[in-house]
Amino acid sequence: MELLHTLFYFTVAIVLLVAVHEFGHFWVARRMGIKVLRFSIGFGKVLWTYQKNPDSTQYAFSAIPLGGYVKMLDEREGMVKPEELPFAFNRQSVAARAAVVAAGPLFNLFLAVLLYWAIFMLGETGMKPIIGVVAKESLAYQAGFTEGETIVAVNDKATPTWSLVMEEVFTTALDGTEQIKITVADDRFVERNHLLVIPENLVQQPEVLYQNLGLKPWMPVLKPVIDKILPNSAAEKAGLKSQDFIQTADGIVINDWQQWVDYVQKRPNIAIQIVVKRAGHPVALTITPQSGSSDNKVLGKIGAGVYVSEALINSLRVTYSLPAGQAFVAAVEKTYYYCTTSVRMMGKMLIGHASTDNLSGPISIAQYAGQSAEMGFVPFFKFLALISVSLGILNLFPIPVLDGGHLLFFAIEAIKGSPVSEKSQLIFQNIGIFLLLSLMLLAVSLDIGRLFH
Repeated sequence: MELLHTLFYFTVAIVLLVAVHEFGHFWVARRMGIKVLRFSIGFGKVLWTYQKNPDSTQYAFSAIPLGGYVKMLDEREGMVKPEELPFAFNRQSVAARAAVVAAGPLFNLFLAVLLYWAIFMLGETGMKPIIGVVAKESLAYQAGFTEGETIVAVNDKATPTWSLVMEEVFTTALDGTEQIKITVADDRFVERNHLLVIPENLVQQPEVLYQNLGLKPWMPVLKPVIDKILPNSAAEKAGLKSQDFIQTADGIVINDWQQWVDYVQKRPNIAIQIVVKRAGHPVALTITPQSGSSDNKVLGKIGAGVYVSEALINSLRVTYSLPAGQAFVAAVEKTYYYCTTSVRMMGKMLIGHASTDNLSGPISIAQYAGQSAEMGFVPFFKFLALISVSLGILNLFPIPVLDGGHLLFFAIEAIKGSPVSEKSQLIFQNIGIFLLLSLMLLAVSLDIGRLFH
């Protein structure tokens, strides 16, 4: 079921992003007076078509929804009737052809703006950014952070939720900033600033940076009471039930949930004798934690969550949103920021100043699609917006085969006064295909590596 859930939302994301991209080409082509023969979502066997009349555009949906295309009238692709020559793509001015090609990526960026606009207006619910235990020798400890402080802003930008704090810290660090100003307030609402210094060797390594950061959200001490139990988990096989209160493990009294988690994690594949209180009566059970990995360590896990009362959840939760005008400005700023950050990161990876581990392939993207959709509309919209930005920026790169490559040929044509020869275009397109395949293979290999870790 989890695989089907992931594949479904991955397909939804790809179809939407491709449809918007191709609609950009289609819409501008029509406005330029170019005849569009077919608008297709997907490749392979055609599953559905619609055409109003023989002279109108044919709309199609094909079996493999991992792409799409807009086929325009073009003398290079077949015979064109003399009376239709003015409507052929190749007969248009350089500016008109460039506008049609650029429209696809630009529509992806416009979609990102709309999604972020919706996100900011709908509002987001998250955890209050209250700092938990600060690990000694961590970057946060060196900067003077203490448990219980509430983060108010990062670099003077308001951060009302913990996820916004982390997003701002990491995007600022990846941007190359080595000193981050974080404003906090104590329990008397007195504000002060901490200067978080990011070592240069950690700036482009998000996972290593997170391990050394030392900023964790504050968590209350929770009783060791079982809530949800995953199917086919160690907890289900042992007979644990929701609302079971774990009293002892191998004769050791369990005082809180974190103590129980630590005990389990240290015992992968080792049987634990536990006593739980169920409906007021003690029940003895044997549970064998399954093994899992985290940060290259093998840890025990039982597949059960902790019970947290609704009152406690509400006390740690905060919701914020923006009015339409402010939300639109924020959406444009967010899209622009991710555009510039994507370009800088790709540039740094090309010259070896950033790790290629930052690349995500189709497997990772599919996983993020499923995970974000499971969290709700707003996280899924965030995922779509970020992927839409990436798709738009990637397509604008001056690599043959991509839209940016065609724009490069048009620029050369405008300068020299004649089109680039078909032979030269073919050579550069082969180079482009090689580069894209190499990038795809690298991304997929990184994805597979992540699966095994």
